[in-house]
Amino acid sequence: MANDIMTRRPSAIHTEMTIFDFFLLIAVCPDCGTVLTDAEGTWMAADRFLAGADEKRQACPHCGTRLWTLKRPGAARDTQATVKEALCQLPTIGPKTADKLITGFGADALGGMLADNPFDFINLMDDEGELVFGDRQAQRMERSLATREFAFGQGGYQATEFVKRYLPQGFFDLLVVDEGHEYKNDGSAQGQAMGVLAAKCRKAVLLTGTLMGGYADDLFFLLWRALTRRMIEDGFKANRRGSLAPAALAFMREHGVLKDIYKETDAGSHKTAKGNKVAVHTKKAPGFGPKGIARYVLPYTAFLKLRDISGTVLPPYDERLLEVPMAHEQSDRYQTLRIRLTLEMKAALAKGDKTLLGVVLNVLLAWPDCAFRDEMVKHPRSGDLLAFAPAVFGELEPAPKELELIRLCREQKAQGRKVLVYSIYTGTRDTTQRIKNLLQGEGFKSAVLRSSVDTSKREDWILEQVDRGIDVLICNPELVKTGLDLLDFPCIVFLQSGYNVYTVQQASRRSWRIGQKQPVEVFYLGYAETAQIDCLRLMAKKIAVSQSTSGDMPDTGLDVLNQDGDSLEVELAKRLIA
Repeated sequence: MANDIMTRRPSAIHTEMTIFDFFLLIAVCPDCGTVLTDAEGTWMAADRFLAGADEKRQACPHCGTRLWTLKRPGAARDTQATVKEALCQLPTIGPKTADKLITGFGADALGGMLADNPFDFINLMDDEGELVFGDRQAQRMERSLATREFAFGQGGYQATEFVKRYLPQGFFDLLVVDEGHEYKNDGSAQGQAMGVLAAKCRKAVLLTGTLMGGYADDLFFLLWRALTRRMIEDGFKANRRGSLAPAALAFMREHGVLKDIYKETDAGSHKTAKGNKVAVHTKKAPGFGPKGIARYVLPYTAFLKLRDISGTVLPPYDERLLEVPMAHEQSDRYQTLRIRLTLEMKAALAKGDKTLLGVVLNVLLAWPDCAFRDEMVKHPRSGDLLAFAPAVFGELEPAPKELELIRLCREQKAQGRKVLVYSIYTGTRDTTQRIKNLLQGEGFKSAVLRSSVDTSKREDWILEQVDRGIDVLICNPELVKTGLDLLDFPCIVFLQSGYNVYTVQQASRRSWRIGQKQPVEVFYLGYAETAQIDCLRLMAKKIAVSQSTSGDMPDTGLDVLNQDGDSLEVELAKRLIA
């Protein structure tokens, strides 16, 4: 924590003592009254204590009370401005409405309601006893406040850092971590913050709908933060430099699947013999061993599947994979592009150059969905043109997959059901606006959710679009994968899946939640005989491993692709090269 943020402010009290008619102010602990002493055991004068308070954080030697606290540098913010800023974060409240509320009820009263009891704020009444907010306005604010918390104290510092430095281990009884899989990464700030809080709590409960993403190391850092003692007992601990990377690799090797790849090349002739050069590198593969499940998962985990309560609470759920044939010209262009890029990639790999791997994979996955634009593939280093594919479809000419989407939307609209469409291409190869234009041309009201909409306002933004009567919502699945209940969209269509198992599993369940009354249908669309089907096949295998960790045999729409018992070592790149 930066020193300009964390300024020590001594909280010891002063006691006056008379010694030979002189008054001496000494520093004592404010909790137990113990007189503070220096290294030599001499009573510490108050001015001396204060002089050294900014250099060292001190604690009472008797009871352990921290003799410092946080003090935000600079002048404190105006209360009215702070409350106004908080009010403007709520849906339907702008600066003018916020000023009107502050004038009528006072900043302190509104701040107290927002911090302590938001429902008092939602049910706010004027002098005549009338509710200030209408039903629809109150409903939107209530949904927003369900995922938002206001505090009007001193800010500007990381709360977990203060907890780490100020409070003793086991200070709290229970830590509840929602969406626990979001804290699995090694170097993420939120993961480290979760570890700090877990150390300060006697018990920790992690809630997640996706325990792992198919690889054993998905669980390592979660286990390290939640079950530190058990991991250390098993020998998984930081090295002398404080790094957990060797421990993570050892965990992966013991409980996961690692592939050691040996490459032998002719190193030429020596004076008396010929020599070969052997290179070895290690890659991880999907899989988690039964020993790891029995040791780290089963003793500490309670599994509750949505289908366990679906009999009376949740409607039916169905997933389907639809393989869409490409148009004739589109297929010819794709095969030409695939052959050309595969040859280039093979030649580069033969020289030990892997820079083309990601480029080729991305192009072969994306081009069938982006055949409405010219595709120029250049070498990432030299900039040389590797391949060129001209556009096949016009601006308002739908491709086969888009025709299939229009057909699905037409069927759903006839049943009075709204459709949520996922597309991962929202950057350079933006397909969302094109899909919106095509759907509008067919008479569908549609909207595109962009990343520019603040995370805390996305649910309210979607509710506003529903109020406007949209038939189709288009977005990247990353934007809605957690924290949103999209009950208004019982039909979900994946135009692409991407590689992230967490995203696919979370995004596919956005509308199959408690409160849903209609049957939920999820469709995965992929062009037949392309890299897209290979990608979906690999995703199916990773999902199978992920679900088997919780004792679940997957029966999803993607699982029809997972018929190979030895599928753990299948990789998308090898399939493309083959």
